[in-house]
Amino acid sequence: MMRTQITGLISALIVLVGAQVAAEAPETSRGPAPNPAVETRGPEFLAGTPENSATVVKTVWSLRPAPRPLGSDVLRPSARPTFQFSQASSQSSVVQAVFRPEPRPSGLQRVAIRSGVEATSVAVRPGSKLGYLCGDRDIIGVNLTRIYGSRPGCGIVAPIRVHTVSGVALSRPAIMNCQTAQSLKTWIEQSVRPTIGNLGGGVARIDVAAHYACRTRNHRPGAKISEHGKGNAIDISALTLANGQQLDVLRDWRDPERGKLLRSMHVGACGPFDTVLGPNSDRYHRDHFHFDVRGGRTICR
Repeated sequence: MMRTQITGLISALIVLVGAQVAAEAPETSRGPAPNPAVETRGPEFLAGTPENSATVVKTVWSLRPAPRPLGSDVLRPSARPTFQFSQASSQSSVVQAVFRPEPRPSGLQRVAIRSGVEATSVAVRPGSKLGYLCGDRDIIGVNLTRIYGSRPGCGIVAPIRVHTVSGVALSRPAIMNCQTAQSLKTWIEQSVRPTIGNLGGGVARIDVAAHYACRTRNHRPGAKISEHGKGNAIDISALTLANGQQLDVLRDWRDPERGKLLRSMHVGACGPFDTVLGPNSDRYHRDHFHFDVRGGRTICR
């Protein structure tokens, strides 16, 4: 009987404790809140519901990317072009044909070589056009970009390409520096025009035998760099008159009448130029005048 009483007492205590715990339990669970729904219901969802009805709007925060729209292939990068190779061609030859720049016109290189100018050295200065140069309205031509020679000692920092000087045309545009161009102007105005006067209608053109060229003196191996390679020199082979007649250095130097005029203009270059050479100097100058502004002592022969 004693055991039965003890068992009943324990059962009563268990019932009493359970009732108290149930009374103190929280109304909401302390566990994690459920994730939001996977859809968003906006104003269009509420449009058909009564005003007083209880409506729950659930918002989604999804980290998954939205599915691509139909026709999404247009958003993919286009495929690279493919090349069709024949048995006679290889992949390397086709790639070279596609990416190699077009060759330069052959005529351009020939003209540059013939004028003694390296094809890769001469370019017109951006924004330049035919006009007066060196701050002198009597020197007409084009400004060029700096010329770098192919060997030490060659090149021109501020080259110009001269077309006419004091109204006298050059037989071909000549590349030089401003000091050479200004000396050429002085020679024309102080010697050429006074010497020729109105003969044949006056001087109309100067025939240029050589101008800028990166080379040694007289093209001799091992010699010093010529003043032509520095833009300091110009060679003149003849002067053409307005009526088409010429005073040619090679042909007329020893002529009684024409030779006298040529010798007078040769001497007249001594002063405007530092070095003046002609047919009497050596065999290298028997067919032209060589004028340069190298500086230093004056050589006139």
